[in-house]
Amino acid sequence: MGFDDRYSSDIFAGHARSKKPVYRKVPATRGLVAEVVADGWVGAVTGWEKTYDGEFVRLEDRRGVDKLYKLREGAFMIDGERVTLVRHVEKQGPQRSASGSRKVAHVEAKVAAPSRIWVEGIHDAAIVEKVWGHDLRVEGVVVEYLEGLDNLQQRLDEFGPGPGRRVGVLADHLVEGSKETRLTASLGPDVFVTGHPFVDIWAAVKPASVGIPSWPDVPLGEEWKTGVCRRLGWGDRREGFNRVYNAVNSFADLDPSLIGAVERLVDFTTVPGVRKEDLR
Repeated sequence: MGFDDRYSSDIFAGHARSKKPVYRKVPATRGLVAEVVADGWVGAVTGWEKTYDGEFVRLEDRRGVDKLYKLREGAFMIDGERVTLVRHVEKQGPQRSASGSRKVAHVEAKVAAPSRIWVEGIHDAAIVEKVWGHDLRVEGVVVEYLEGLDNLQQRLDEFGPGPGRRVGVLADHLVEGSKETRLTASLGPDVFVTGHPFVDIWAAVKPASVGIPSWPDVPLGEEWKTGVCRRLGWGDRREGFNRVYNAVNSFADLDPSLIGAVERLVDFTTVPGVRKEDLR
């Protein structure tokens, strides 16, 4: 019987099922929401760490709890697809920053300044970082997640603000007579709280940028983000955040009240001699 050459090309190839699966590589941009295959943890990307054991991504869940996970192949799920997260490296952008100011060539970000900008929610932090990130890094200003104004006094006690060590706070729903206004009434000269009038930072993104005619009305007592997703036919809060975050690329996508609030905080934390009374 002669040699059957039907198998000659596959002798060393191995069984098809033994081939290693290939997963799509996705840049782990800040604010990207991912699920960990191993334990089901769901969180937004807030940063990375490099250790002797390789690179890790930091994921923060909706309660503000964060965990580190190694960037392994196929270790994460995004919108039902198993993927490999890779560290995001920002490309060289245009010669103007998102705020419209001219970028200075060959200028490295400053070492982090003593002052801080705190934002009330994790989605707020992601959007502020996306739009103002370059300008803030050049100024050396660090943006940190506050996890609600109820934690403000405790954080201030731990931080110890003072001259040259200021704190600027971005708040949602900062309108006259609200709980947020009462919480921030008497915080001293080195703490400045400002914000936008919307119940949530999603609503400070222009509807046209998100591709909707308007933000839907959600009755009091119903969780706003969940109600918005239900009325717009978005799957869940995670999908909603991804839609909003991906829609924001510049100042043109934001309501002027949010733009003005962040600009005031930048001035307060970076310009010596500016008083918060000057920024009202």
